[in-house]
Amino acid sequence: MRRPVQRPTRPRLARLLACAAVAPAILVAGCSSGSDSSQDAAGGAASKSAGAKPSPTVEAAKYGKLPQPCEALAGKAVEELVPKAKSKSGTAGKSGDVQSRSTCSWNGLDGYQYRWLDVSFQRFESDATLGSGEKRAKDYFAKQVDATKSTQDAKDLKSGKGEGIGEESATFAYGLKKGKDDFRNQTVVARSANVIITLNYNGTGYEDAKQPNSADLLKDAEAAAKKAVEAVAAENEAGGKVGSATSGSKSPEPKSSPDK
Repeated sequence: MRRPVQRPTRPRLARLLACAAVAPAILVAGCSSGSDSSQDAAGGAASKSAGAKPSPTVEAAKYGKLPQPCEALAGKAVEELVPKAKSKSGTAGKSGDVQSRSTCSWNGLDGYQYRWLDVSFQRFESDATLGSGEKRAKDYFAKQVDATKSTQDAKDLKSGKGEGIGEESATFAYGLKKGKDDFRNQTVVARSANVIITLNYNGTGYEDAKQPNSADLLKDAEAAAKKAVEAVAAENEAGGKVGSATSGSKSPEPKSSPDK
């Protein structure tokens, strides 16, 4: 005997229809809620981006070029400082970038009097991570001064300040024995804006010849250093572009010039 199929009562049918009608509404509401969250996230990112600090900048370096080192003391200056120099045009030192670092040297023997002269130029660019070219030059100036004060085996070292040589300068006079010979050494370190000039001048008298006078050698070294400073300014006035601030490149720290 079959049981009669029970049909849902009207109240139950009404409840089922109501649930079916509500389900799509919930899904739609859920999608709408997700869209609002994405917009909020995008708005927050935009707000953070708008509040980000700009990259730091530094003052551009004053000098963008260096003079040819062997031409910085051209003419009578070399002839007077190094009589009978082996090469009046000088010997340029090796450099991977002559616009950042360059050197030149001369030496000669006049009778029993020997003289050596060398000049080096070091230029610093402005760098957002390292500081302005001038600040970097000031730091290197201090290092060169300390290095000269610490010259190994230097005797009776006397230091002073140069007069009218760049924006700041220091002078040093000391004796140095090489083999059986006593040398009189003079070093001048000068800074002109973002460029450091280091000039070394020394001499001796071989075979018991009269030793050169340290005061005279220092006077000549200071005069030569002034010419080197002037050569930097002249090179840039003649068309050298002003150095620009950089934000990533780092120039390798130069090594101190060896004593001759």
